[in-house]
Amino acid sequence: MHILLIFLIVLAALIALLLIVAFFAKEEYSIERGIVLARSRQEVFNYIKLLRNQDKYNKWVMMDPAAKKEYRGTDGLPGFVATWDSENKNVGKGEQEIKKISEGERIDLEIRFEKPFKGTSFAYMTTQPVGQDQARLTWVFMGMRNFPMRIFHILFNLKKMLGKDMETSLSNLKSVLEK
Repeated sequence: MHILLIFLIVLAALIALLLIVAFFAKEEYSIERGIVLARSRQEVFNYIKLLRNQDKYNKWVMMDPAAKKEYRGTDGLPGFVATWDSENKNVGKGEQEIKKISEGERIDLEIRFEKPFKGTSFAYMTTQPVGQDQARLTWVFMGMRNFPMRIFHILFNLKKMLGKDMETSLSNLKSVLEK
């Protein structure tokens, strides 16, 4: 009985600590990854601004090739929307929209999730010349977290998890563009 009481006290203390840390954690989060590609800045930008090309490099898009996809608008231009709906719980349902393009330099996206959770995140990609026929691509993913999501982010180290997925996507992109 004494061991059970100690166990319950330790468990309660751990839960309280988690709740306190989550309460004081920032609402906003940002994850940034980058890669240097052996292609010109314009070649890289022309490829990434087309959301349909994500089928060939984006880990999250590639998780379920059978996902139902629909498109509205003109790919590569502001207002273009790509939707997905998957039975795979890791893919879920949602859409992303090109919000703004600074030609050759930056594309801004709004990502709206419906399943497995509702939420809105933002992402942007920038290209910068590094050398002759080389470009640095920087990808930033950001959003806001309510209190329950901050707990989830802490428990599952979401920043590390998403960062790893972004690195995989960038590595896939490198393979595609440098063939």
